[in-house]
Amino acid sequence: MAFYIQKYGGTSVGSTERIKNVARRVAKFHSQGHQIIVVVSAMSGETNRLISLANEVQANPDPRELDVMISTGEQVSIALLSMALMELNIKAKSYTGAQVSILTDSAHTKARILNIDEDKIRKDLQDGYVLVVAGFQGADKTGSITTLGRGGSDTTGVALAAALKADECQIYTDVDGIYTTDPRIVPEARRLKTVTFEEMLEMASLGSKILQLRAVEFAGKYKVKLRVLSSFEDEGEGTLITYEENKDMEQPVISGIAFNRDEAKITVSGVPDHPGIAYQILGPVADANVDVDMIIQNVGHDGLTDFSFTVHRRDFSGTMEILKNKIQPHVGARDVIGGDRIAKVSVVGVGMRSHAGIASKMFRVLAEEGINIQMIATSEIKVSVVVDEKYMELAVRVLHKAFDLEQVVQN
Repeated sequence: MAFYIQKYGGTSVGSTERIKNVARRVAKFHSQGHQIIVVVSAMSGETNRLISLANEVQANPDPRELDVMISTGEQVSIALLSMALMELNIKAKSYTGAQVSILTDSAHTKARILNIDEDKIRKDLQDGYVLVVAGFQGADKTGSITTLGRGGSDTTGVALAAALKADECQIYTDVDGIYTTDPRIVPEARRLKTVTFEEMLEMASLGSKILQLRAVEFAGKYKVKLRVLSSFEDEGEGTLITYEENKDMEQPVISGIAFNRDEAKITVSGVPDHPGIAYQILGPVADANVDVDMIIQNVGHDGLTDFSFTVHRRDFSGTMEILKNKIQPHVGARDVIGGDRIAKVSVVGVGMRSHAGIASKMFRVLAEEGINIQMIATSEIKVSVVVDEKYMELAVRVLHKAFDLEQVVQN
């Protein structure tokens, strides 16, 4: 007998028929004697619908009230799934995040989990219940409902698995695992049997939408065994995300090609080249809660330099406004220019640690296709470049082929 946390996303519970399918899958595991906690998202499209309603009433919805509202999407899902399980003669009980209770901080719409009360859950499991828990939500110490940000149901599942020491946290989604890249762009993309947490962290941070970055961080920190599976296929082993590299075999140099369209590039030109200029530029940006990704400061000439960085595309206009109205006059910059039609393409693989020449090969392949590189960033296991958005898919295809990622690796 094993103890599983199973998380199902919005597409997996997008209709009552799909909810019944999830119930049948859960029932199969339960009949084999396993203990199961199911974490579900809101039905697909429901969170967006609720946010749209809020925007019709208030231009900038109050974060606390928005959390109260959008948390109801998961409440519908857990009740329906519990009913579907009962129809299959399985003892089931639903819990909101507050009822569990999942204690978070008070950062509404992007709260972080602080603690999970295990006692109530463990008693119900011992009594033979399948528990259905609302993902994406919790409550702060005042009892106010909080939500964890987009994709937060993944984090709920991993946090429960860590707190309760589950044997495995299974993430069911509309794909059957982690691929070398998006099969919609490269049909030859191959499903990976295993991937390390380091690689998955890079892929998640670089635009892979399969798992929420915070969920991967959480799983890696607490060594939760994580598996990505398809909720639409009964068979298949999916992709296991591990915290240990396989020491018994040669690690592939590159595991995947990641990409992100949601990028914007900003350059503050002609700024004084003196200590502290980076903070003077990026400090107010950080204060506005804008995450900065890649950063380049050019070599100074005549006491001046250019400072470039990337942000998420949704933050582009707001960041440009901060730079033009506050920072440019304050630091005496010559100009602030930017564009939101760029993309980031990255090669990722723990095997890069022991192989030289990955970056030069990447640059050569892109040059041969006439793709200009605007920015470069590297880490121990990845090389990322910023290119014009119109070249992104071409870049992904040629790099996937150049690094032989379509070839099946024998385990």
